[in-house]
Amino acid sequence: MRRCIVVMLALLVAPVFTARGETVILTPVHDNTLFEDADGDTSNGSGPNVFCGRNSQGRIRRALVMFDVSALPPSAVIDSVELELHMAISSDAGPRVIALHRVLAPWGEGASVSSGGQGAPAQTGDATWLYSSYPSSFWSEPGGDFAAGSSDTTTVPQAEGDYAWRSEVMADDVRGWTSQASPNFGWILVGDESVPNTARRFDSRESTTPSFRPRLLIHYSVPTDVVPMTWGKIKIRYR
Repeated sequence: MRRCIVVMLALLVAPVFTARGETVILTPVHDNTLFEDADGDTSNGSGPNVFCGRNSQGRIRRALVMFDVSALPPSAVIDSVELELHMAISSDAGPRVIALHRVLAPWGEGASVSSGGQGAPAQTGDATWLYSSYPSSFWSEPGGDFAAGSSDTTTVPQAEGDYAWRSEVMADDVRGWTSQASPNFGWILVGDESVPNTARRFDSRESTTPSFRPRLLIHYSVPTDVVPMTWGKIKIRYR
């Protein structure tokens, strides 16, 4: 009996932990498009759109997007992650699978601006097909350095609207970034590159319609402790 009382009292004074659910919504700190070209001097760092897939001439476009996740508290436990993009225009009527891959090298966003899918002359610091930062730093492979396996895929049909990517792998990506276990270089969107005329145009962070800009929703929990009862309080309660 005495042993049971001791165990009960030990449990009463032990700290109790609970979790408070929170959500943070982030907009990109950088986004850009890699336009396939032999010279690597085309970009769209400050344009209102990003592109992925192949255009009608068969040239590849890949979209880069990066978010600053440092706003999360150090104790945050990442529960789930969702990337939302607004698709404005598609090249064809067929549904196309668009894959999201983790980028493996730093890249830039310069002052180049183009509203169309042909891009504009690259400016200092722009990511291009050959350069991670024009005109001084190269990708190790043309078209960007990114993980071979995708973090998620989603099917984007012809219809204009909002589309989302969400997976446990994406949550693991963000966990790695917040814990600094892996560097945060964002993601790259790789469309259907098997045939021409599969390109998709998405609104970028510079979109003139704020509600169309990319969003990263991070759902997380914050552990909180409940103050344990003191021996003094226990004595008063059980007198």
